[in-house]
Amino acid sequence: MTDSATFPLNRWYVAGFDWEVKDAPLGRTFLGRPVVLFRDAAGKIAALEDRCCHRALPLSCGRVEDGALRCGYHGLLFAADGQCIDVPGQGKIPTKARVAPYPVAVVDQVIWIWMAREVDGKAGGQPDCEPPRVPAHADPRYRFKGGAFHYQAPYQLIHDNLLDLSHVGYVHTKTIGGNARVHMEAPTNVAADGEHVRVVRQMKSSQPPATYTAAWPFKGLIDRWQEIDFHVSHLQIFTGAVDAGSESIDNPDRGGFHMRGFHGITPETATTSHYFWTMAASSHPDQPDNLDTVHRQTADTFEEDREIIEAQWNNMQRFGQPPMVDIHVDAGANRARRVIALLDERNAEYAPQ
Repeated sequence: MTDSATFPLNRWYVAGFDWEVKDAPLGRTFLGRPVVLFRDAAGKIAALEDRCCHRALPLSCGRVEDGALRCGYHGLLFAADGQCIDVPGQGKIPTKARVAPYPVAVVDQVIWIWMAREVDGKAGGQPDCEPPRVPAHADPRYRFKGGAFHYQAPYQLIHDNLLDLSHVGYVHTKTIGGNARVHMEAPTNVAADGEHVRVVRQMKSSQPPATYTAAWPFKGLIDRWQEIDFHVSHLQIFTGAVDAGSESIDNPDRGGFHMRGFHGITPETATTSHYFWTMAASSHPDQPDNLDTVHRQTADTFEEDREIIEAQWNNMQRFGQPPMVDIHVDAGANRARRVIALLDERNAEYAPQ
């Protein structure tokens, strides 16, 4: 099994969305570990190491039969717990004919996989907590849609991007942007509590960006907010606006246009990443059918981010990653990096010598 000691372990990571796993097995790599997802006989999602114990073909090359996974090379059949339950042409099943299972759970339509420290070269350990919730997915005030991106870049560069929304005035001019200087000068508060980092930014009396005007009938200038909550495996970002001066944007029960984004950032390898996202939005009675517009513009926004981050990473490789200069907008990202660095140090204490 691939070493994953360079990532924070013993925690839930996002493996995808419930609607992605259908009749065929789905192979993905998480934290350097190849995994296959499929549905068992009860329709629940199961996850196994993506390697047949017979001749090492990826089990994702096989097929699902009555809730078990049939290898596409010699037909060994594996149950959701990883145990081989059939060897074609052979009555006795070898006791060692099994593959490692991974704990998985589906919460608010998000698939979570528990990535534990390896024990004797194999995945081990059971969850010691419940998976995170995504409240907006179950909130009747919102409707949501989502998708997935694959990045040719390390996962922490995506963290950096999401924790520093000052860039939107330069990168996202056609969607969620706005006046770039207003974004750079927005009052910003950064706080940290354990593994949680929170960034709050406000832009009062600003011009509404294209995504906002397409989804909500603002009267003119807006008071806009960005509230970012970073956790090691995911971020939840609450953005939106009200007509300027109409109500306090510090009020947790504020009205106006709401966009609640979920961002599941799961390392694939040290240099590639999965980005699983959804956007939940409120709607105005005069513009009730804004979901497709919000989803399309959000997808366009995140594609712009992907292009920037991959170009950034490529250039970092070209230049050998010399020291970079920090500015005021980097406070949130730097806090998050310190969280990851501390967890990596703790993880290294458990690594085999």
